Amino acid sequence: MLGDGPFAGIGEPSVAVLDERSGTVAVGGDLGYVQWSGSGTADSGWTGHRIGVYERDGLRCRRLVRSAYPVHALAFHPVLPLLAVGTGRYDGGYSFEGELLLVRLDSGEVISALQHPREVLGVEWSGETALSLVLAPCDDWEDPQAHERGHTVVVDRPDWGAVGRGTVRAEELAAPAQPAARPDGAEARRVLADLAASAGRQWSVRRRVWAVEGTQDGRILAALDGVLAESWLPSGELHWSVGDEEGGRQLVPSPDGASVWTNAERRGRRRGRRWETSPPRVARIAVETGQVLETLSPGVFTVLVAGGGRTVLRPSDGRRKRADRLLMFGLESHADGPGGGPEAGSEAGLETGPEVGSFDLFNHPFAVRHAGSPYVLVGTDPDAPHRDKWVAAVGADGALRRLFPHSWVPAEHHFGGPAVEIGQSLVHAGAVHHGHGLQPGGAYVVRRSLNGSVQWQHRTDRPATALETDGDTVYAAYNSGELTALDAADGSVRWHTGLEVDGAPTTALSLAVTPRGHLLAGTVDGRILEYRLRP
Repeated sequence: MLGDGPFAGIGEPSVAVLDERSGTVAVGGDLGYVQWSGSGTADSGWTGHRIGVYERDGLRCRRLVRSAYPVHALAFHPVLPLLAVGTGRYDGGYSFEGELLLVRLDSGEVISALQHPREVLGVEWSGETALSLVLAPCDDWEDPQAHERGHTVVVDRPDWGAVGRGTVRAEELAAPAQPAARPDGAEARRVLADLAASAGRQWSVRRRVWAVEGTQDGRILAALDGVLAESWLPSGELHWSVGDEEGGRQLVPSPDGASVWTNAERRGRRRGRRWETSPPRVARIAVETGQVLETLSPGVFTVLVAGGGRTVLRPSDGRRKRADRLLMFGLESHADGPGGGPEAGSEAGLETGPEVGSFDLFNHPFAVRHAGSPYVLVGTDPDAPHRDKWVAAVGADGALRRLFPHSWVPAEHHFGGPAVEIGQSLVHAGAVHHGHGLQPGGAYVVRRSLNGSVQWQHRTDRPATALETDGDTVYAAYNSGELTALDAADGSVRWHTGLEVDGAPTTALSLAVTPRGHLLAGTVDGRILEYRLRP
């Protein structure tokens, strides 16, 4: 395992509370969404909010549970093995929603105690039977100060260990509104840094490994939040790391393996009253040294589309009204030649290619590993490119060739997802659109010939975050934290497991089979797991 660190499972912390009686610390945090500007199809049913309970000595994780809402407040019961958790958020247009969670630390059971959703800003025990709560208003319909105020109430129960779901009634929560502070996470970061230092370790936030690759000489490359790209030696030592304000999202090694191309996401950030966006960045990095050899400035954020030893750029700026065209660039021809120097911006060699329509992160992701040519999803309606999508290949002459409809069921609309190429077929994952959200069995992995015929399909309840293959087996990672190995010939399940690190669950965002026959999994909590697939 690479990239591990104290409190890794909770991501960006929001609150941390010590309990001297049990010698533990409870931490609330956020791992982030499992979507970026080039792919949003794996986010359905996902929550990155976490509650972790760690030993103060040694920092071992005892419990790690999920929360549907951001975590605001934590309080250990004075006697019982019980943790009260206040969670919630504003829904963006009307209501303040959330939960009071009771985490039973002996069994791991989580109880949502409120009868109706309410954002809980604060929790504090007043003895064994009384729990003080600070709740946000129900909504901001008639109160312009609702975002700065809260309602303080005390709820009594003779035995909080026996409290059931939804048993704290709405009428118990009535109280006048008064000013109430919102947590900002600064104190939590200080607490975690101090605890890690006391244990002789360093703490920093590390999240979401979006891409991993293995090299012939045993190195491991990764792109993740805050890191454009990094390299780990076979010894497990971090060799180099190239920082970035947001981080890399894809990795495309050059044919000779001497360098790797990566793209950095760029989102708008508020600067006072204005929103600013840094220039997009596509960079080539030397694998041996970590030197940035070349930086492209295509003008908009682009998705790297690789296959057959070629790479093209697909613009993904959904704000543009005109149809997008692929940007053809000889990334491969630059792999061995001189670069523009570290951080040198360039648009030289960029040429417009075939029209592909505008990009929709919920419809058009189609990153194909081991591809014989670059593949994209394109629509037939210029005004609605998400409709009637086709799988298309970019030929050696730069022309776009439509292969087959993305959905093999004409009445269904299928979202795009990760894919791999095996022989003259594509195995791709996705989900069936439904007005009420993803339905049971609505996610899939399917193998299809290049004429579109279905060879097999495997249905699931959760969307895939990544696919990989060694030619004999297809490995599928899901946002539930599960990893499934499918027989590439018939789609049958060879094995199935839930990913864990030291007993705590995690989720893979990226997969790669290395030349040495190992399976790499880049996780949502910033770690890289390595599994031996064959002797």
